[in-house]
Amino acid sequence: MKSDQVLYRGKSGIARITLNRPEALNTINKDMLEQTDSFLEKIRADDTVHAVIITGAGDKAFSAGADIGFLSKASALEVRDLARLAVSVYRKIETLGKVVVAAINGYALGGGLELTEACTFRVAVSGARLGHPEVRIGAVAGWGGTTRLPRLIGKGRAAELLLTGRMIFAEEALNMGLVNRVVEPVRLIPESENLLKEVLAQSPLAVRLTWEAMHRGLDLPIDESARLGTDYFGLVSSTEDFREGTRAFLAKEAPVFKGK
Repeated sequence: MKSDQVLYRGKSGIARITLNRPEALNTINKDMLEQTDSFLEKIRADDTVHAVIITGAGDKAFSAGADIGFLSKASALEVRDLARLAVSVYRKIETLGKVVVAAINGYALGGGLELTEACTFRVAVSGARLGHPEVRIGAVAGWGGTTRLPRLIGKGRAAELLLTGRMIFAEEALNMGLVNRVVEPVRLIPESENLLKEVLAQSPLAVRLTWEAMHRGLDLPIDESARLGTDYFGLVSSTEDFREGTRAFLAKEAPVFKGK
């Protein structure tokens, strides 16, 4: 299925969303966000899709961020409305209930980097450049960057990137913990798929509850977060997958999970 701003395909239980404005370094506008949102709803409702890869068209950029041409002419309300739409779409990625990998094929800047920060994992090509240059144009990382980046790499490192607008290469991002893996360009999609397959080999219920516990727990005091983990541990112990996993461990066999 193809649209003007976003491409979509599905294969072997893995959907791929491709930001499709390569001539503009896949900068993000309202149409792209709305089309991405539509595809995410499609994915959420499709039980045959177990994971998602989001990438950019071309070989230069995942996304260079928001469409500055639009922002330079928009009213304050229009800028805020676009930011609210982006925050809504990015939150949908984060709460999709399915593992999402950002396959970063080039520049990931501003709103483009914020999109990757909402994903479960980030795999980048060697030579990719990442950053939050918003302050350099008198703006704020208002599409979730001020919220997610400190959670991913810590307050101090996030402050350095957000307050200087400095771009970093993928290798430095890997050392910071901003990306999970750095690969050669030819390996970007295969490595992203391999990472997804590692996760999909586990109990889908355990994966989903673990991810949810992480996100909910980050907003709670430590003792409450730990109690939430115990609640989820108790909940998952009632599943068939838990019984299969413990049985297989004791029998020294590979478990066969069914997501029940």
